[in-house]
Amino acid sequence: MKLVAGLGNPGRNYQGTRHNVGFAVADELARRGEVQFEHGRANALTAKVGVGANALLIVKPLTMMNLSGEAVAGVAHFFKIDSSDLLVVADDVNLPLGRLRLRIGGSAGGHNGFRSIIQCLGSDAFPRLRVGVGRGDPRRDLADHVLARFDPDEGEDVQQAVARAADAAEAFLAEGIEAAMNRFNRAGETAP
Repeated sequence: MKLVAGLGNPGRNYQGTRHNVGFAVADELARRGEVQFEHGRANALTAKVGVGANALLIVKPLTMMNLSGEAVAGVAHFFKIDSSDLLVVADDVNLPLGRLRLRIGGSAGGHNGFRSIIQCLGSDAFPRLRVGVGRGDPRRDLADHVLARFDPDEGEDVQQAVARAADAAEAFLAEGIEAAMNRFNRAGETAP
């Protein structure tokens, strides 16, 4: 079984915000798999696609972003999922809107959700997919920026980015992280 965790903050106040783009990707994967989320283990919503060794478990932590590791690590440990079979999807303000970046592992890069997962897993050796949400006005507080909703003129770009991120997650599941990286990390590519 493999696990894709989309990060975000639970609650209506955070729906549609830049910080919740990971939730949007998880929702798209569930829609494609024709499954619904249910309350699962470790304070998370889960949806399962398929059965046996080829199954996919989609996870949306119900913790706040800064505590995502509690839910993600809890579900991964319960289902005995190796860190190499875990893909974490989250926003990245250092990438232009719509740009994707897959990595095999690495640091938190200033992202509190990744930091929490690294701390709870005790390792930074898990694949991650960063979805660019842009930095916005540099005079604006970064927390305000990521907790804000996308501008109306960004809507189409966001929808395309979420769809491509779901494609990248599916490529990770079918072909592995390196093949997915080769396909989706190309500089300047924002559409198929």
